[in-house]
Amino acid sequence: MPSRSRAWKWLLKKEWRELLSSHSWWVMLALIGPLVGVSFISAVRSYAEASGQGGTAAGLADALFPLDGVISPTFSAYEIAASFLLPFVAIRAIAGDRTSGALKLELQQGMTPLSMVAAKAMVLGAGWLIAGVPLVLAGILWASYGGSLYAPEIGSLALGHLLNAGIVIALAAAAASLSEHPSTAAILVLAFTVGTWVLSFVAAFQGGIWEQIASYTPSEMLQAFRRGLVRLDLVLAAFALIASSLVLAAVWMRLGLPVGRRATESVAILCVAAVLAFATSFVRSSWDVSENERNSFGASEAAILSKISAPLRIEAHLAPEDPRRFDLEKQTLSKPRRTMPEVTVEYVSGTATGLFEQASEHYGEIWYDLGGKRIVGRATTTDGVLDAIYELAGIQPPQEGGAGHRGHPLAVQPTGAVPLFYIVWPLAVLGLGLFFQRRRFI
Repeated sequence: MPSRSRAWKWLLKKEWRELLSSHSWWVMLALIGPLVGVSFISAVRSYAEASGQGGTAAGLADALFPLDGVISPTFSAYEIAASFLLPFVAIRAIAGDRTSGALKLELQQGMTPLSMVAAKAMVLGAGWLIAGVPLVLAGILWASYGGSLYAPEIGSLALGHLLNAGIVIALAAAAASLSEHPSTAAILVLAFTVGTWVLSFVAAFQGGIWEQIASYTPSEMLQAFRRGLVRLDLVLAAFALIASSLVLAAVWMRLGLPVGRRATESVAILCVAAVLAFATSFVRSSWDVSENERNSFGASEAAILSKISAPLRIEAHLAPEDPRRFDLEKQTLSKPRRTMPEVTVEYVSGTATGLFEQASEHYGEIWYDLGGKRIVGRATTTDGVLDAIYELAGIQPPQEGGAGHRGHPLAVQPTGAVPLFYIVWPLAVLGLGLFFQRRRFI
C-alpha cells in the first residue's frame, strides 16, 4: 500500500495525463479563442465609436472606462464557456473513472474520497487557468493599442470568474458522482444553470425575497465583480457552495456504502450548506477596487454618513422592470449600504412593469425614514438620495469636490485580433492536441 503522499502525487499525475488526453478539454480550448475574439473585437469597435470615432460628444467620451467598455465584455466569453463547455470536461474527469472501473483502483490507494475529489478539482482548475491564455492575449493587444488597464479591476473580474468556474467544477463533480451515466450528469448541471436563470427571471418580476436569493446565483454574483466591487458575502457563499458540492461528490464516491446512508449524509451536507449560505448574507464587508470608485462616496461624504447611527429605511414605489428601479438598486443604493450602518429597502408595486401604475399619484415616490423622520422624493440618482439623507439628518451637505475621475477614451480598431483569435489560436491548439494525443499512444 503506497503512502498517502505518494498516492496523492500519483493521482495528480494521472489526472493531468488524462486531462491532456481529453478530447473535450482540447475542444474547449479551441473554442475559447474565437469566443474571446468575438467579444474583444466587438467591444473594441464599440468603445472606439463611443470615444468619438463616429462623432460622439466629448462629454460622453470622457466618461468612458475600459472596465465597462472592453474588459468586462471580453471576460463574458468565459461565463459562456463555464456554463456550456467546462461541465463536460469536469464530468468526464469524474464519470470516466467510474464507468471504466478506474475509480475502484483509486479507492485502493489509501486515499480518502475527499482528497481524491480535491485532486481532480485542482487539475481541472489548472486546466481552466490554461484556458485563460486568450484573455491574456486580448489584454496584450489592448495595451498595444494604447488602452488603459487597471490591475485591481482585472483582479476583481478574474476572482469572480474563477469562483464561477469553481462552482461549475464542484457541481459537475457532484452530479457525476450521483448519476450512473455522464449524460445524466450533464443534464443535472444544465438543469442547475437553467434553474438559476429562471430564478433571476422570477426575481425580476416578483422582487422581495426572490430578489435577495437570486443575488447569490452565479450569474448575478458576477455583476458585482464586473463593477469592481469585491463583496465578502459573495466570496464566502461561493466557497460554501464549492466545498459542499465537493464533499457531496466524495460521499457518493464511496461505492461500498448503502445508498440510504449516503442519501442521509447528503441531506445533512445540504442542510449545513444552506445554513452557511444564510449566515454569509449577514456579512457586510466589501472592497471597491474600481478605478473611478463607482461603488463608493467621496471621502467627505463617507465621513459624514458613517456618523449617522440611526437606521435608514427606504420605501420605493417602483415596479421590478422599471429602469429607475435598476438605477436605484444597482447604481445608487450600493454606496450607502457600504457606508451607513443599516440600510433597508422595500419596493412596492402592483404590477411587474409599472406600465399601468404611471397614472397613480404615488407611483415613483421614494420615501426615506431616518430615526422616525420621513421625507419623500422621486430622484433615483446618487445626488438625489444624498440630499434626502442630509435633510433628514439635519446635516449641511459638504462642498462639491473636483471634477472626479476622467475616463480613458480610445478610438482604435482591433488590429491583428481577427487572425490571432480565429486562425492562430485554433491551429495552435489543434497542433498541441495532436502532439499530446500522439505521445499518448507511443
